[in-house]
Amino acid sequence: MERSLKKSGNPTKSASDKSIGPDPHESVGLGDLAIALPSHVAGSGTLDRLVETARDYARQATSENTLKAYAKDWAHFARWCRMRGADPLPSSPQLIGLYIADLAAPMVKGPALSVASIERRLSGLTWGYAQRGDRLDRKDRHIATVLAGIRRKHARPPVQKEAILPEDLRDMLATLPHDLRGLRDRAILLIGFTGGLRRSEIVTLDHGKNDTPDSGGWIEILEGGALLTLRGKTGWREVEIACGSSDQTCPVHALTQWLHYAKIDFGPIFVAVSRNGLNATQDRLSDKHVARLIKQTARDAGIRVDLPEGERIKLYSGHSLRAGLASSAEVDERYVQKQLGHASAEMTRRYQRRRDRFRVNLTKAVGL
Repeated sequence: MERSLKKSGNPTKSASDKSIGPDPHESVGLGDLAIALPSHVAGSGTLDRLVETARDYARQATSENTLKAYAKDWAHFARWCRMRGADPLPSSPQLIGLYIADLAAPMVKGPALSVASIERRLSGLTWGYAQRGDRLDRKDRHIATVLAGIRRKHARPPVQKEAILPEDLRDMLATLPHDLRGLRDRAILLIGFTGGLRRSEIVTLDHGKNDTPDSGGWIEILEGGALLTLRGKTGWREVEIACGSSDQTCPVHALTQWLHYAKIDFGPIFVAVSRNGLNATQDRLSDKHVARLIKQTARDAGIRVDLPEGERIKLYSGHSLRAGLASSAEVDERYVQKQLGHASAEMTRRYQRRRDRFRVNLTKAVGL
């Protein structure tokens, strides 16, 4: 718990601050600039504590990963302005239009960003201006028309990660050792796959409700399976993970084995293991561990050996588990949609790498 409090104790300082420098326009405080006492109100101990409380709540409004990404977006834009003798404040749609044009077709040596990345940069700048009491109008013609042109010229279908299918998952599990780390990683893969979880949802799980301040949910082991209560992008949701047909592939069995041998009955479920491999620590794993685990086990299992190793590694990510469930579950689509926490069936279909296409034949339906 102390680790979590330390992380949020000084919100105006982060690793990215050190690389930005003292320029106030490039400050990347996570929400602090928008929360302060009015200039005409004198500070006091009570009010100052309320400001800190309000800032804590403001930081909870958006996920930590999103805030970090937005902060980096603002820092990049501020540097871009400084190198061209411009000032990022106040907001200027004309300047933003030039900036996104340079992102799409760089004037200096460097890679061009995709349309999705440019739109994410704009979201980050909108957030950055809001934190500084300013407003960015993305509908202004200097931004909207340039962005429309970028979409028209450069838009491409999204590059999707390869799905981990059940047969792939079995081969990946077989590469794991039968030690404490192997028990943990086996539980991560099986819980992530059968729950259709994002990698951030996996590593923020706690043993019980309210165990840690940085919890993203908790798990209850019931008679027929495991019930996960998750705080997702659209609010809280429950995910049911039933027992499997065998201990080797049962996610509930894998989880209970890990919890038993790691002696975890409180706090983060998926934690680091000591160097000697004999004990579980109290350090929550990063979501990057999930991505590395998937890539490593997919490579060790020899999946897609028809491709060079460099290309094979790029095919897989944390989303490969979610895509695998969506592509493999032979049930009504609405159940898969609920498990993944999607608001629409169309979003669920984006995760389906193989599906029964042309099952509904509208050509014949109209008599042709």
